[in-house]
Amino acid sequence: MSPRHLIPALLAGLFFSQIHAFDLGGMVKAGSKAVQAATLSDADVKSLSDQACAQSDGESKIAPAKDKYAKRLEKIAKGLGSEINGQAINYKVYLTSEVNAWAMANGCVRVYSGLMDLMTDDEVAGVIGHEIGHVALGHTKKAMQTAYAVSAARDAASSSGTRAATLADSQLGEFTESLINAQFSQSQETDADNYSFDLLTQRKLKREGLVTAFQKLAQLDGGDHSMLSSHPASADRAKNIEQRLAAEKK
Repeated sequence: MSPRHLIPALLAGLFFSQIHAFDLGGMVKAGSKAVQAATLSDADVKSLSDQACAQSDGESKIAPAKDKYAKRLEKIAKGLGSEINGQAINYKVYLTSEVNAWAMANGCVRVYSGLMDLMTDDEVAGVIGHEIGHVALGHTKKAMQTAYAVSAARDAASSSGTRAATLADSQLGEFTESLINAQFSQSQETDADNYSFDLLTQRKLKREGLVTAFQKLAQLDGGDHSMLSSHPASADRAKNIEQRLAAEKK
């Protein structure tokens, strides 16, 4: 799950330094999509999230309602609430050994059974709160804008004749993967951690699970998802929450 970083100058270089090699009509279409990426409306973001979530669900084994993982997540979810910024949350479990969880701007929250096997209910709640935080704080929308712009650049590279590749078909799978695998900046990760802490506090849930969740993640070897990245390191993230807990006791 590799991060994809968009640098405007690089994108411009792709568009204009190689313009002789591609169809101009296809380049203009792709360039227009890149411009739109910076100004995606909330409706656009929701529509793209709907497509991406459906794409991921279609390629994953989802725990049925009566499955033990689904029942456990339902219990955890009740404590966290049913909305993100007014958007209804749709929780599901993917049956896979992978340790992961993510959320999209349309309220699509997915938790992997591998993560649930590793963690207690309080820890899972803390991780979900973190992923919800990325949505609530606008980080997920920014990641989508970047992913959409990258798909536009690839449209330019594959333009032929009067047709450029479109997100709705050839790019959807890769676009979905880039959203699920999105990595965030150190400040965004810390902000999402603090959002989870505040959410757990508001919902009167135990915050200590955030500490132990990060401690467990710190013991894992590598991993491409942002929750496993070292920016900031999981141990430092646990320390941040410990300091917040300690500050309340003073």
